[in-house]
Amino acid sequence: MDLGLIGTITSDEITFDSGQTIRGLGGVLYQAAVLCGLGKEVHLYTNLGEGLVHDVEKMVENWTTLRQEGICQVPGPGNQVHLHYPEKGERVETLRSVVPPLNPRQVIEDMHKLGMLILIINSGFDIELSDWRKIIAAAKIPVWLDVHSLPLSRELNVPRKYLPLTEGKDWVEGVSFIQVNEKELSSMLGDPGKTYSEDGALAFGKEAFNLGVKAVFVTMGKEGVLVMTPEESKRIRSPEVKSVIDTTGCGDVFCGGAVVKLAEGQDPFTAASCGLELATKAVSIKGIEESYILARHHREKEKQSKIL
Repeated sequence: MDLGLIGTITSDEITFDSGQTIRGLGGVLYQAAVLCGLGKEVHLYTNLGEGLVHDVEKMVENWTTLRQEGICQVPGPGNQVHLHYPEKGERVETLRSVVPPLNPRQVIEDMHKLGMLILIINSGFDIELSDWRKIIAAAKIPVWLDVHSLPLSRELNVPRKYLPLTEGKDWVEGVSFIQVNEKELSSMLGDPGKTYSEDGALAFGKEAFNLGVKAVFVTMGKEGVLVMTPEESKRIRSPEVKSVIDTTGCGDVFCGGAVVKLAEGQDPFTAASCGLELATKAVSIKGIEESYILARHHREKEKQSKIL
């Protein structure tokens, strides 16, 4: 089954209070790395700044299942992001530059090739809502939405803030699966400053199911993931983590692992367990290339277990 993947490739500068700085590519390439590492044919749709083209081409040159016809080069340095992780408190994100929203034409033309479609809102500028609705209208396949940066303010060069997502229903309607973390959930519920209990998450799930969603995945960091379907809700705990090197991209790794299992016909709870297993391992590595290797090794291990 071919998978369609929409999102933004970013250039990340990651800093810590200790003074450590990490620079590298990020954004939708994390999901692409995991999906390709797990052996899936992936059609990537993104606007890529000319300043990042060389680095991206070098990174993905051995990803044999990545289809690049949907990558559109645009002028400029590309999507530049600064992420700061303080010793205490939440991550601070600042956008330095962005690329224009994606034109949906290529996605719609390719829809007949795809068995599942994934939208990752990496920047909030990834695609206009009106164009997303055109894609949903054309899609007769399951759709996964990772809300991610959608509730964040859209100013450049200042720390981004979570805002109430007033258009949440319009983004969700017609989607099969939705991924949010706890902060994004609060924005979806209208109050980003409030920490909602599990009852609040269940209320969100009920509203999502009324819009046609089949499963909601609320990622909760080291506490695991809350999986909700119309019939059942279950919290899946994270395996024990022996060492933490870099948590950037862990939610993206979860997405890739879960999507593959859903595409293979597994139920949402089994899919979430697989995604969580990969995401837990991902905290002990750093960067996209290592995420690709992690997923590839996971696939090889699965193949060996089936043979045995």
